[in-house]
Amino acid sequence: MEAIAKAKRGFAAMDAQTRRAIARKGGQSVPPEKRVFAKDRSLATSAGQKGGRSVDPANRSFSQDRELASDAGRKGGRKRAAAHS
Repeated sequence: MEAIAKAKRGFAAMDAQTRRAIARKGGQSVPPEKRVFAKDRSLATSAGQKGGRSVDPANRSFSQDRELASDAGRKGGRKRAAAHS
C-alpha cells in the first residue's frame, strides 16, 4: 500500500518570510503600554515561575539534565552582559 503525501495547509504551506511578516503584525498590534512583561520584570518572573510549577518536577528538563540547565544559564548571562555593555 502506497502512502499518500498530504499537502501542507495553513502556516505550514507558507514560506518562512510570509510567516514572519504575519507574526510581526501580531506583535505590532499590541501597543507598548500593554506589553506588561517588557515593563514589569517581577511580573514576568512570577509568570514564568507559575508556569514552571505547573510541570511535574520529575518531567522538568533542567531537573533531569544539569548540563542543559548550566548551558541555558550561561547563554542567558552572556546575552544579558552583552545587552548591558
